[in-house]
Order: sequence, then C-alpha cells, then structure tokens
Amino acid sequence: MIRAAIFDMDGTLLDSNGYWEKAPDVYLAGLGKKAKPGLAQVIFEMTLPEAADYLIREYEIKQTPEEILAGVNKAMETFYREETPLRDGVRELIDELQMRGIPLIVATVTDRPLVEVALKRHGLLDYFEGIITAAEVGSGKTGPEIFLQAAKRLHAKPEETLVFEDALHAVQTAKKAGFVTVGVYDWVSEAKQEEIKKTADVYLESFAKPEPLWEKIGGGERKEQKEKKGWLRRG
Repeated sequence: MIRAAIFDMDGTLLDSNGYWEKAPDVYLAGLGKKAKPGLAQVIFEMTLPEAADYLIREYEIKQTPEEILAGVNKAMETFYREETPLRDGVRELIDELQMRGIPLIVATVTDRPLVEVALKRHGLLDYFEGIITAAEVGSGKTGPEIFLQAAKRLHAKPEETLVFEDALHAVQTAKKAGFVTVGVYDWVSEAKQEEIKKTADVYLESFAKPEPLWEKIGGGERKEQKEKKGWLRRG
C-alpha cells in the first residue's frame, strides 16, 4: 500500500532543466571564462556545493563555494520567481494523490529559497509536507539518504513510498533503496529514456497521462470516501 510520495523538482514538477543546462556557461562567461563542452552534464549529478568546488578546481575561480552559490542562486531567482513553467498535468496528479490521502514532500538538489519561490509562484507550496534539499542532507541523489530522510519525515517505509524522478541516476538510487520508482520523461534526458523505462517501476511520458501509475498502485479510495466511512479522524 502506498502511504507517501516524494517529488523531485527540476525536470519533474517543473520544466526547468533546460535553464540549468545553460546556467554554468552563463555564470562562467560572467567571470570572463569559457566553459568546456559538456560542463552541464559533468556536474548534473552533483549537489550545488560539489558543483561549486568543481568549478573552483577546474576553472581556477577565486571565489569561495559560498560566494559561487550565492551568485548562482541570485541569477536563478528571477527565473524561478517569474518564468519556471509547471509540467503538464502536475497539478491534477497532485490533487489526485491528496484526494487519496497520500502526503507529499519535495526532495531536490536545488537550494531551498529557489524551491520555495517556484512552488509559491504556482500555488503549490502548501500541498507539500516539507522540502528536503541535498545541501541540507549533505549528499546528492547518487546516495539514498535524501530519499530515506524524506520518507522518514512522512512516517513511511521505502516500499510504501513513491519517488517521482526524471534523472536516471536518481531513479536507480531510489530503486536500489527499495522505493517504488516513477520515471518521468524530460526532454533534457532524452538519450536515457529507454534505460529509465527499464529501471523504474512505473514510467510516465506525461503527468497528463497518469494511467500507468494508477494501474501500478491500484485504485484505492479517495480521502472523502474514507471520511464518509469514518476511517479518518478530523482535526
């Protein structure tokens, strides 16, 4: 039985990975440096502090990791506050999960202020029980800690928890840790879609077509149906 759901943000809730692909190049250009080809792919699996350390080493940047992160977050804030598009069908899927009484949480490598401003912009912040970031956990999604902490926050076991992810390495990590994985199509990861399909327990080409998810976890009863039967306490 599914008791909780963990959502990645960039590329899953939001169609924002394309902007992040450009961000390292734009940041370095602002320092008068030229990014090497494929830089975005190199740092894709890193946390933001790890990426900052990498830029310092590889590009001989004199700024501290904290200064780099502050600069990147400042540059990205306008995008998250004004431009980040919500993925098609996200709102409806979240509504349906809530109607089934399934609590939700966000687990992301993006820093908390950007997550909060983006979710607030789309009126979704209050839908989630909380936000857990890789920087707060101290590791990215190549390890399971961020997912384990998110599930613990929702008082659920991994096998009772859905993990929605667009990145192959994150799907692999969650799957290995015992979570019920939902691979979500994102055009930025086009080359890895077949492997994501093979790895994930469920694959969604779009949140607007959620039928494979409901087939996997069963119909269940919506929250209002349970309330009518007196199964849920009020208050």
